[in-house]
Amino acid sequence: MINGSGYRNALISGCNNITSHKQEINALNIFPVPDGDTGTNMSMTIAAAAEALENVRSQNISEVASIAASAMLKGARGNSGVILSLLFRGIANGLRDKTEVDGKAFASAFHVGVEMAYKAVMNPTEGTILTVARMAFDAGRSAAESNPDAVIVFDALCNAAHDALDKTPEMLPVLKKAGVVDAGGMGLCMIFDGMLSLFRDGEIIEANLQDEEVQSTGIQAQIDASKEFFRNAAAEFDADITYTYCTEFIVGKADELSKSPLELKSFLETIGDCVVVAEDEDIIKVHVHTENPGNALEAGLAFGQLLTVKIENMKEQHRKAAEQYEKEKAEAEAKRKKEEELRPSEPEKETGFVAVASGDGLVSVFKDLGCDHVVSGGQSMNPSTEDIYEAVMATPAKTVFVLPNNKNIILAAEQVIPLVNDREVIIIPSKTIPQGLVAMLSYAADSTSELNREFMTAALNNVSTGQVTYAARNSEFGLTKIKEGDIIALNNGKLTGKEKDPVKAVVKLAKEMINRDTSYVSLIYGNGITEEQANTAMETIEAKTGGSVEISLIEGGQPIYYFILSVE
Repeated sequence: MINGSGYRNALISGCNNITSHKQEINALNIFPVPDGDTGTNMSMTIAAAAEALENVRSQNISEVASIAASAMLKGARGNSGVILSLLFRGIANGLRDKTEVDGKAFASAFHVGVEMAYKAVMNPTEGTILTVARMAFDAGRSAAESNPDAVIVFDALCNAAHDALDKTPEMLPVLKKAGVVDAGGMGLCMIFDGMLSLFRDGEIIEANLQDEEVQSTGIQAQIDASKEFFRNAAAEFDADITYTYCTEFIVGKADELSKSPLELKSFLETIGDCVVVAEDEDIIKVHVHTENPGNALEAGLAFGQLLTVKIENMKEQHRKAAEQYEKEKAEAEAKRKKEEELRPSEPEKETGFVAVASGDGLVSVFKDLGCDHVVSGGQSMNPSTEDIYEAVMATPAKTVFVLPNNKNIILAAEQVIPLVNDREVIIIPSKTIPQGLVAMLSYAADSTSELNREFMTAALNNVSTGQVTYAARNSEFGLTKIKEGDIIALNNGKLTGKEKDPVKAVVKLAKEMINRDTSYVSLIYGNGITEEQANTAMETIEAKTGGSVEISLIEGGQPIYYFILSVE
């Protein structure tokens, strides 16, 4: 038999279980709108019931079910959350005036919930949470006819729910195309599994399962498929989102209500879709997708005061979700490439090089000069000792020269030396990108590693570095006041001035740095600078030098620095 205490604990266990799996459920969320929030909405809906029951100690199942249903309706979020609240509202109605029930009585109560959910949905679609609930009820009812034991009935109900979930892709083409099961149906299964744990084993499932436990649910492949489908079908789904705004609100019923909530439901069906209208003694809960949220709210006001309102732009939600998936994909691909590139290698050749730089252009330049690996990093993005160590160990050389190219990275690089036993590591203390480049150019293949250490280190003094960047905060340098966002110029690390335009700043900086002994200048342009701006800067500098200095233009792609000047 199930009493109030057992039902309370079962709901808490179900809440914990879906909360632990909400991210996996979110990843399956394709229908009706691919906004990736079904798991969150369902978990928050039942969490409202769990919170309301926290201090309830009644043994009366009718009382407990009523408290839970009322809390779920008020806390229902999204289409799936409202449907879930309706299922449990129906259960509460079916359990009214009962102290405890067997499996047969619970199955009958669940039937009331299934019928209530189907009636409330504008256009019931098979292959969704509704199907899972209906097929679960059918199995529970059949089991109860043979044996009304609550555990046997609920076990049959849970098994049927999972069987129905597995069939949802065959019922709903969009699920089959994506290679996933229905997210709402999965959420209901997670709740049922949590409840069964209490009824069968007397155990409340704890929230926050570890990753290995999550993997055991067997849905990871579907999650991955869903994410890939999301990436590949973003534009297609944008077209499928007929109405932009997901609109939810709760109306506190007026004391004298002359209209039926069915009238509200009928009106909402004329201005949107995914309409669900549910009520209890005190409130009306509304969910609708529409282009005119104001019209929906105005219609709701005819039934009482608005207690809560939530409006979300589903197209914007989906755009952000698609961007996030693309970001995750890019990060995963970068991680995979890094792992492939930085696999430890046995020392084979005599000499190798590791440099630190950021920006595709600069990475290419260092590799063209002979660097085996370029570690991503620089100003404000200092790589760790481990990052540099991995790059050194992946360089198949007996001697590895490391170019930190930033004064804040030199110490981290030096810590690599005692960690490496099977090859020699030599740190060339380059403090800037130009110093690193000139050090690479100074390497002599026919000399010893010790002589090259001397050559490369000495070469650092043969180049001056100019940088054009922006001020990160308000500050003062001597008599110069700098405001956040100002374009500033640095000559070998010293502030020389500020400008409103980075091109003007680099031209002025170049004029200051170039002298009669200068023979070569590299102008490296980074993020935020167009090719046209870069060419303008180079042509202006050339004109000011009268053609006496060789100037090369490099697209570095570096962050933070609009321009880097290498003056030799």
